[in-house]
Amino acid sequence: MKKKFLAGFLALFTVCYAGAQKVEFEEYDLDNGLHVILHQDNSAPVITTSVMYHVGGKDRKEGRTGFAHFFEHLLFEGTENIEKGEWDKLVSSHGGSGNAYTSQDVTYYYESFPSNNLELALWMESERMLHPVIKQEGVDTQNEVVKEEKRMRYDNSPYGQLLPVVSKALFSEHPYKDPNVGYMEDLDAATLEEFKEYFEKYYAPNNAVLVIAGDIDLSRTKELVEDYFGPIPRGAEVQRNYPLEDPIEQQINLKTYDPNIQVPALITAYRTPGQQSKDSYVLNMISRYLSGGRSSKLYKKLVDEQKQALQVGAFNLEQEDYGMYIVFSLPLGDTPLETLEQEIEEEVSKLRTELISEKDYQKLQNQFENSFVNSNSSVEGIANNLANYYMLYGDTNLINSQLEIYRNITREDIRDVAIKYLLPRQKAVIEYLPENNQ
Repeated sequence: MKKKFLAGFLALFTVCYAGAQKVEFEEYDLDNGLHVILHQDNSAPVITTSVMYHVGGKDRKEGRTGFAHFFEHLLFEGTENIEKGEWDKLVSSHGGSGNAYTSQDVTYYYESFPSNNLELALWMESERMLHPVIKQEGVDTQNEVVKEEKRMRYDNSPYGQLLPVVSKALFSEHPYKDPNVGYMEDLDAATLEEFKEYFEKYYAPNNAVLVIAGDIDLSRTKELVEDYFGPIPRGAEVQRNYPLEDPIEQQINLKTYDPNIQVPALITAYRTPGQQSKDSYVLNMISRYLSGGRSSKLYKKLVDEQKQALQVGAFNLEQEDYGMYIVFSLPLGDTPLETLEQEIEEEVSKLRTELISEKDYQKLQNQFENSFVNSNSSVEGIANNLANYYMLYGDTNLINSQLEIYRNITREDIRDVAIKYLLPRQKAVIEYLPENNQ
């Protein structure tokens, strides 16, 4: 009797728990093309308002790189109705916080406030979209800010050139070949008119999604959205026709030097499909299998058992058009980089020739279920996920259904994807060396 009761209780708990994880949302378009997503959660008096623009580092002309990242900074400069330097003060004085980021594919702005400041948040983001101040003074100011950020994060940071080096190795035609932050000489050479034209092209409502999540009243929120964003004029449709890359059919070997490091690094990298592909999901599982924690294959082998590496990690860097699969390792002591390459290739080769164990497969499934649940544990996280799933995947409901994609990945899928993308002839092997090793 107790067993039946316990089984029934667990079944009921599972149903309730699964239901609790579902993210309810409503989405619709304004007449000007702005896509709006609303998520109501009245459990706490907080809201997150965010706008994601479909513009990133890849959206540029040759010789004019880095504009999207530049605008991430410039659009905090002020608007016709928010004076220069007042944006952050306005947020903090009303108990809020906010930030922004730019990837190769999108730019994302958000503010989180006590829910009684919803109208303020909508006004501020509508101001950013409709009334930005783009003047030479602001451009010059932010140019220096971007240069300082580049010096701090890339030029003077240990291993700061890692991603730019990998990108240039894997791409020769697609804009992913150039760093998201761009080249400073391109920003220096750009005219004020070019910056204005860039804004007009990409920062229109029909190239954006507005997400409002948290303690809201749906009908009142819709009225406010229409009031603040409805009058903003639609922009011209953005046309993207980026060149395709030829397959990599011969291993790429190169060396690069970094004056900020003492310990060399080995990087092996592969060009992979865009993030909407099921294969990209499989590569995420392979990453977790190889280096997701101390019990993962590469960490346990190279760090714990054989004492050959200080650190090792495998990452599937997901992007809209192509991904990059990167394995990064630091040698311990006098371990040659060639040894690390051989040991890593041995584990990748096993993925191509053997099925992972059923035990490891179930462990992966449990890890991804836990990660999926945790990703929706805050209003800010939900807002970001809703924007990403709509903008980069074309399916907002992936916030609820994406876990099923992982659940349907088989051990055979893992083997087949490794065979398809992780072959020796398809990789770049990069020796990332201290400058004094030249």
